[in-house]
Amino acid sequence: MKRDINIFEFPLNLGLTKKEHETEPGVRKLPDWLRKFDFHKRIGPQHIFRLEAPEYAMDFDKESGVKNADAIIEYAKKQADLMLKNYDKSTFNIILGGDCSILIGNAVALKKLGNFGLFYLDGHTDFIPPQLSETGGVAGMDLAIVSGIGHEKLTNIDGLKPYFLEENIFCSGNAETDDEEYVSQVISSNIHYYDLDHLRKNGFRKTAEDFLKMTAGKKLDGFFIHFDVDVLKDEIMPAVDSRMEDGISYDDLQEMLIPLIHHPECFGIEITILDPDYDKDGFYTQSFVENLIQIINNKED
Repeated sequence: MKRDINIFEFPLNLGLTKKEHETEPGVRKLPDWLRKFDFHKRIGPQHIFRLEAPEYAMDFDKESGVKNADAIIEYAKKQADLMLKNYDKSTFNIILGGDCSILIGNAVALKKLGNFGLFYLDGHTDFIPPQLSETGGVAGMDLAIVSGIGHEKLTNIDGLKPYFLEENIFCSGNAETDDEEYVSQVISSNIHYYDLDHLRKNGFRKTAEDFLKMTAGKKLDGFFIHFDVDVLKDEIMPAVDSRMEDGISYDDLQEMLIPLIHHPECFGIEITILDPDYDKDGFYTQSFVENLIQIINNKED
């Protein structure tokens, strides 16, 4: 990569509901876990910034219909401030979660910078209102929130609703297609929706190129990539909160991410949901790091 790189660490896990056997979701450990595999060292960032997350809780907020709403909002504001304070248009940003609720703070920062597109790469749509959520976890409805769906306290931080316009979003990789009510939410929106089958038929690189044509045609101020590792096949990445058997391969990921990451208008990428507690010996993480480094250091740019 020709651009300088900054790494932001946002180890927030308040968007997930812990499982019965868990003390808390282990995604909080992801930045430190990746450091053990020399991810930071091999990226060679100009700077590393970190915002410590509050202690885990499962406080249901009746007003918004989700868990930990106030703490997530407070963290999102601090997150956005940290990013904007260290913003440089020429720098590529790698943002390590944490769970998918970190998208909210990133979205607030981007909205303050202009009108951005979002390439949402995830094994789920995360595009449902609170009343359809079985857990009340924000990480399962973050795409809806950043699109303006949900309670105002989450969707309209600093009066910026919506953080992304639906028509400027590509939602790619959903493998949870059996639930009609779940899927109907994104289908009835203005989001460009590519479930896993559609993504394969359209082509991984072509989907990325279609997204880039959209951002250029609309003269957007840039774009951002959300990458939830649960979009990967379970056989290569089972260390996630909500496992799905089907998914994409590392070759597919490379085809899609290389043209996006190496585009000059790409603000950066957030990486979420990889849980070290489900990969004790690092077998899956090692392969993940190798493939991600290869994508980021690709010479196509």
